[in-house]
Amino acid sequence: MSHSGRIHARTVLAYDTEMNGLLDRIEQALGARPQQLLALGGGCIGEVYRARLPDGTVIVAKMGGDDVRLSIEGYMLRYLRQHSALPVPEVLFSADDLLVMTFIEGDSQFDAAAQAHAAELVANLHSVRGAAYGLERDTLIGGLHQPNPPTDSWLAFFREHRLLYMAGEARQAGRLPPRLYDRVERLAGRLDRWLLEPEYPSLIHGDLWTTNILARGGRITGFLDPAIYYAHPEIELAFSTLFNTFGAPFFRRYQELRPLAPGFFEERRDLYNLYPLLVHVRLFGGGYVGAVERILERFGA
Repeated sequence: MSHSGRIHARTVLAYDTEMNGLLDRIEQALGARPQQLLALGGGCIGEVYRARLPDGTVIVAKMGGDDVRLSIEGYMLRYLRQHSALPVPEVLFSADDLLVMTFIEGDSQFDAAAQAHAAELVANLHSVRGAAYGLERDTLIGGLHQPNPPTDSWLAFFREHRLLYMAGEARQAGRLPPRLYDRVERLAGRLDRWLLEPEYPSLIHGDLWTTNILARGGRITGFLDPAIYYAHPEIELAFSTLFNTFGAPFFRRYQELRPLAPGFFEERRDLYNLYPLLVHVRLFGGGYVGAVERILERFGA
């Protein structure tokens, strides 16, 4: 056997050992051993696999690393199932290192009918009222800590626990220059020039990124990877435009159900998108820093 052949054999052996370990872990959690595992793409947090149980149930299993707490994702999915009608996977088991859910058919291609259906589901979600902004516990977004201390004022919550918190995390990680942090801080002190307090805190999914939503046959089949809390619905709608998750068919239908106040597309959308952009700065740096700076310049910070 060649030297490269020995390396390949060891790699395969390590992979098989890892897969057997995951099968053992799922069997321990569910009391049934899955029949084979198929790696799935798109997992931003941990490795993601599809498998079938002996009774025919198709499941998805996520494996977490040392710095991943999949139990929080399990909590968020269960919260959405309990408090809303949003279609999300059923959590079969959750721990910090393993999350097992039911599999949802679909892909992330949204025709006009699917976008209209998404608008109906999201508008219904936003009708779920909370007692305060934030949540009963902290959550995650993109694997990052997301603080949710219950707060009576939306502007105070958005300022302190979204903009300033994530800008501080990005600065501490060395990805947001201190001069830009100072400019975020200046803008955060003037938010009341553009933003308004909503009628009530609304439950939001929190991460309407394209691959977190599944559709089939003009209908939405599921929402994945939430980052939930109670917020102004506009922060959710703004994020859906940042990477072109939805377009005109979505917003036409949403506004039939929940009209938006004037100025959302012209001003408030960019202000709210500072938060997901700062999340991306913290995770990746690079061109996202320039996107943050352009918004700061636009609003005179």
